[in-house]
Amino acid sequence: MTRTSFAGKRVVILGLARQGTALARFFLAEGAQVTISDVAPADQLSAPLTELAGQPVRLVLGGHPPELLQNCDLLCLSGGVPPQIPLVAAARRQGILVSNDALLTLQHSPAPAIGITGSSGKTTTTTLVGLMLNDGAVTNTSHAWVGGNIGLPLIDKLEQVQPGDWLALELSSFQLELFDGASYGPAVSPQVAAILNITPNHLDRHPSMAHYSAAKANILRWQDVWRETWDVKRDGRAGDIAVLGADDPVTGDWLRRGRVEIAAGAGQETLSFPIAGRRLGFGLGQPAGDGCWLGDDGWLTLHLDGRAQPVLPASALKLRGRHNLLNVAAACAISAAAGVQPEAMAAAAASFTGVEHRLELVAERAGVRWYNDSIATAPERAAAALRSFTEPVVLLAGGRDKKLPWQDFARLAHQRARVLILFGEAASLIAEAIASQPGDELLVLRCADLPAAVAAAQRIARPGEVVLLSPGGASYDAYKDFAARGEHFRTLVNEL
Repeated sequence: MTRTSFAGKRVVILGLARQGTALARFFLAEGAQVTISDVAPADQLSAPLTELAGQPVRLVLGGHPPELLQNCDLLCLSGGVPPQIPLVAAARRQGILVSNDALLTLQHSPAPAIGITGSSGKTTTTTLVGLMLNDGAVTNTSHAWVGGNIGLPLIDKLEQVQPGDWLALELSSFQLELFDGASYGPAVSPQVAAILNITPNHLDRHPSMAHYSAAKANILRWQDVWRETWDVKRDGRAGDIAVLGADDPVTGDWLRRGRVEIAAGAGQETLSFPIAGRRLGFGLGQPAGDGCWLGDDGWLTLHLDGRAQPVLPASALKLRGRHNLLNVAAACAISAAAGVQPEAMAAAAASFTGVEHRLELVAERAGVRWYNDSIATAPERAAAALRSFTEPVVLLAGGRDKKLPWQDFARLAHQRARVLILFGEAASLIAEAIASQPGDELLVLRCADLPAAVAAAQRIARPGEVVLLSPGGASYDAYKDFAARGEHFRTLVNEL
């Protein structure tokens, strides 16, 4: 693909985090004049500032002043910077193009891409797809580059990517907001685009579920619209492929109808468009066309072009929980779209023990198993973790609320948990939701913070039980991110 030249262009990057520093490296290598702005002061940015030390970058810290837009050719946003802030709105009014690392990666990659999004399961599925692609070696020379919203932004790695490779990208709603056809460059979607599910999340940033769903749907919106030099090819056929979760009410409806329909809400206009790519589904229920499905025999099986190809039995998986079984089914459907054979899928899935901070077994102490599920930053994710255990559970929940409903979580906590230990900003809100549900056998304790919650769990947990950190809230009331919270939990447990 022909790459745009940024030599001499004046680029402003908002946000000095992983994505911001990767963008800076990319544009500096392209010969652009780079300015980076962050609302935090220098003393809170020591790690990224050290990483960029000695580079010809202009820094504007402690805010985003309007003067940043003077002579600006391109404005790029890190994932944590909402496109609704005044500076971005002013840039659009002035005709300044806006972009982010994910959009630029797709527009400039010499290789086709797999994009994976959803309210939950993105990281596990993306990681597993990368393993299946690399273990399955679609060609003798191909390599899967795994990144995006997890681990490694790939924008500054594109010089190493070969045309026969694959990109496997986790894409968040924050990144996909700019895949709207009105931002920088041609409208583009990944050649294989997957939406695992759509449930309430990030409503502290998105004005409504309509906005949130529309951002997710952008991953499909431009499939088969714009191509120059490559297409997905499987069994001699070319074209984009859409992979959708059949068991989720939203994505399942889109899969069966072949059309995205999102009602208007809070300023978001109605969004309606046909799904142009070939559709594959996945699920644990009745098959809905081609894809990967759990059969009555307990096997995950690929159904493609009238042929059933068994992959592996669900009993062979090391991952716990129905949600993880869905993640594996999704990974198989996505990998099949990229040409991976069932044998390679089975080998990767059977050996996969999961990603850290996602139902991660930390330790077993005095007959009690301690699990770290710090990734659960929404009540629904905490509920999915609870459903993964048949043992009595001592549940640690709390953190910062994201304006999400807690009632379903509260009902399940009454059914599945023996003890609920609350901590963080959302503790009172969760306690109110618990009190609003019937049932009086659930013991609820309140603690000031996570260390106090772990200490309380140690006192109250019995042999044969599970202590589960699955907060349901964001980490930002006490930690920089969910990983820092999970690492602190690990340390606390290992010090018991």
